[in-house]
Amino acid sequence: MKGLVAAFVAVALVSGCGAATTTAAVVDNSLQFDKSLHDMLPLSVQNTGTIRFVTDASYPPMEQFAPDGRTIVGFEPDLADALGRVLGVKIQMVTGAFQTALDKVADGTYDGVMSAMTDTEEREKKADFVNYFSAGTSVIVQRGNPAAIAELTNLCGQVVAIEQGTVQADLLHRSQSGCGDRPMKINEYKTNADALLQLRTGRAVAVLNDYPAAAYLATDNRTSNYYQLASTAQYEPGLIGIPFAKGNTQLRDAVKAALDKVIASGVYGDLLARWGLTNGAVTSAVVNGAV
Repeated sequence: MKGLVAAFVAVALVSGCGAATTTAAVVDNSLQFDKSLHDMLPLSVQNTGTIRFVTDASYPPMEQFAPDGRTIVGFEPDLADALGRVLGVKIQMVTGAFQTALDKVADGTYDGVMSAMTDTEEREKKADFVNYFSAGTSVIVQRGNPAAIAELTNLCGQVVAIEQGTVQADLLHRSQSGCGDRPMKINEYKTNADALLQLRTGRAVAVLNDYPAAAYLATDNRTSNYYQLASTAQYEPGLIGIPFAKGNTQLRDAVKAALDKVIASGVYGDLLARWGLTNGAVTSAVVNGAV
């Protein structure tokens, strides 16, 4: 593994109320600016020197607020910083609702989404994805598993909390057909943090997250007293990526090329290792890899 050095780069983070902060990334000094890739960017991006990605910072280790309540840290902010170094632009991580993120990209409010968004055939109707990670869905329960949840079918007849607009919400609703006369009560919330609060306080028996986020909650010393995995099962594994507006092929292709360079440099692997995500590594960037 290449040696890592702390590189504190100002990356504006704008919240719903307009407040701003910065996030720090850890990247390898050998990762260099590539002018040819910079020249691939749309002129609008070259002129402003900025790419704006929307994120919901409630999904560690992908992204979360640091203890100061303002700084966003995690694998995705670090990866965004690495991409910005290669492209010679500043990557802004802007907080916003996950549920409307694709629409906001389509209307030009943001350039893309970097918020652990799974690439699906349905989402590809709205956007083009550059995929950088692979993961399935896992079930999180309270520490001690008081409802004895071992698999998805055990959620029939139970209250389940979930973030709106996620592939996990879709999975739960599709699974209702197997519950017969004991349907799940699926309560949907604006953020993953809101859903987890329901589980932690006993108002739901489970939350579904991508496996990396679920495993993080079950092992991090700040949360492991409250949560555990129901099992090691991962349901419906798929690719996670950055969606860009249909037609914005210049930006899509420049980011894909930059991601391939970050992967080849070894920095990608270093960042995955830093955040305990090596099991989700991909070997190259893929456009629209939904299966």
